[in-house]
Amino acid sequence: MFISRPIQRIKFAGALSLNLTGKLTPLRSIQSYSTTATLNLKPLNSRISECMRNGFVEEAQNLFYEMPQRNTVTYNAMVRGYFQNGFFREGVGLFNVMPERDIFSYNTMIAGLMEFGDINGAREIFEKMPFRDVVSWNSMISGYISNGFINEALEVFTGMVSKDVISWNLVMVGLVGVGKVDLAEEFFNEMGTRDIASWTTMISGFASAGRIVEARGLFEDMPVRDVRAWNTMISGYIENGCIQIAEVLFQKMPQCDLRSWNEMIDGLVRNGRIQDAIKLFVEMPQKCRRSWNSTVFGLIRTGLIREAHAFLEKSPFSDTVSWTNLMVGYFETGDVDTAVCIFELMPARDATAWNVIIFGLGENDHGEEGLKFFVKMKEEGPFPDEATFTSVLTICSDLPTLQLGRQIHAQVTKTGFNYFVAVSNAMVTLYARCGNTNPALLLFSSMTSRDVISWNSVICGLAHNGNGVEAIEMFEKLRSTDIKPNQITFIGVLSACSHAGLVDQGKYYFDFMKYDCCLEPTSEHYTCIVDLLGRFGLIDEAMGFLGEMEANGVEVPASVWGAVLGACRIHKNIQVGEIAGERILEMKPHDSGVYTILAEMYLSTGKRDDAERVWARMREKGVKKQPGCSWIEVNGSGHVFLSGDGSHPQFSRACADVLGLLHRGMENRNSTSNVASFQEMRVLIDECSELV
Repeated sequence: MFISRPIQRIKFAGALSLNLTGKLTPLRSIQSYSTTATLNLKPLNSRISECMRNGFVEEAQNLFYEMPQRNTVTYNAMVRGYFQNGFFREGVGLFNVMPERDIFSYNTMIAGLMEFGDINGAREIFEKMPFRDVVSWNSMISGYISNGFINEALEVFTGMVSKDVISWNLVMVGLVGVGKVDLAEEFFNEMGTRDIASWTTMISGFASAGRIVEARGLFEDMPVRDVRAWNTMISGYIENGCIQIAEVLFQKMPQCDLRSWNEMIDGLVRNGRIQDAIKLFVEMPQKCRRSWNSTVFGLIRTGLIREAHAFLEKSPFSDTVSWTNLMVGYFETGDVDTAVCIFELMPARDATAWNVIIFGLGENDHGEEGLKFFVKMKEEGPFPDEATFTSVLTICSDLPTLQLGRQIHAQVTKTGFNYFVAVSNAMVTLYARCGNTNPALLLFSSMTSRDVISWNSVICGLAHNGNGVEAIEMFEKLRSTDIKPNQITFIGVLSACSHAGLVDQGKYYFDFMKYDCCLEPTSEHYTCIVDLLGRFGLIDEAMGFLGEMEANGVEVPASVWGAVLGACRIHKNIQVGEIAGERILEMKPHDSGVYTILAEMYLSTGKRDDAERVWARMREKGVKKQPGCSWIEVNGSGHVFLSGDGSHPQFSRACADVLGLLHRGMENRNSTSNVASFQEMRVLIDECSELV
């Protein structure tokens, strides 16, 4: 639940540096921090917890301040509530000023820090705890797993003196999550005591690995089965394409819950049996919005957007979730106008709905409209969350608009959302794409936790700004970590090699990606390697890569042929350039740039007749040269200028200012020579002045 009015933020000095000097109090001790008579704080503490659970952060905060006395439980409820509602900075700050702490205080902090990706902070608290219980150990295991550090989770598990069944289950869940089903099975066999969750985890693991027969065998061996076990087995059959067996098992269930119905309805939809899915929904004894949303989402996911829309218009179960899912569907098909119309007609909107409209507009090249909705959200909607800031920062980097991006950066820092890895990644990308590599590197180095996207952002950013050597050095640092590079990483690496002229290294990294990392090259990788070879005249070798693509059954896209054409233009290879140009025009017959490059190549070698032939072909197809476009941001407002277009109200002034800058620059470089050139410049300035 979200609050319509802004939350009053607590400000603590040094709120983000953990203070671990608080005294650990016994679990049963409830000490008053007031000289007045001791009150019964249990009702007030319960009220704070209830407010936090329901998202009423400000009410809980006010109650906390109004209490004449507070005990450790009071502080614990507030800290936990802050973390539950995304107020990371406030949670850390309040923990730092706690007069006394108990074991729950430390466990709450570990869980909260892990949830926000501050692994080092959680580890620091864990290591300095004067006393740990099994919850402390389990919180560390769970935190490592949720942040993708399965090896560290196993280390903590191994170091536990006393393990409970939750400890074992957490490790098995983590192993199943990263596909290490065999190792999870070993842990399962070593367990002294198992509960239903243990069995269910292994059934899920076998099913996810395609070992559905073993999953069914384990299901049959269970001493006791609950509805979750049945649902897991049904879900496993659906995931493995055995929808008929899932239906039979569904009919045998002694008791079904909402998830049972939802799994079957969703499975039928995924298998294209829409009418059967609707029929099953009608048969549900207790229909609810969640079940209906599952049906609608299934329709949307299979591309039946219009059908889902028609059902929603007639359904009494339609709510914010269903309309939001429909918006997602329309955005994915590129129908921006309908998606915006649905948003405008929604009777109620939550943060997810706002995030979808902002993200969807950005993904469909309507970033400026997305920013307008962000401003509107701040004025009348719920408080922006980490997804909001990530989307807005991404839009700022795509436009790009550095000034607005800096403002968003300030808001992110004030609200503490910079501790979310996704938000930090978006900020690094913003500064890198806008050419500010130093702030990007500073942000990257200050991140407490990084994923492969973090490294990709800084590697691609350095490559994009021509810092090829630095990008390669950053990649080598990545190789020394446990994070595995992906295909986007190597696009940045190969691009860096191209910018830095590192031909041999580029070929090495291309092979390293294929054979050491087992990553299949995409058209983007081939474009990079062809561009690298072509820049240095190795056109025959570049054409060899195109032959490799065709031999592997990969269609050579226009971007790769474009890299070849660009190389031929530089090195005046007319023969191969003609081939590349014709292949591009087969795919993009109205690409004016290709005609222009071909004509230019012919003219540079004295083949004017061939250039005339290209121009005639261009006129015959009605192709017009696209005008050059540039833009500049002044006082938060964007100004776009097109080549040959003087309609901008500040056009004359801009020409005069630019020519004036050029004139002064030339005079500073040489005040005695090129007098004629200066006089010509003055004539141009006078002509522009007459236009003002």
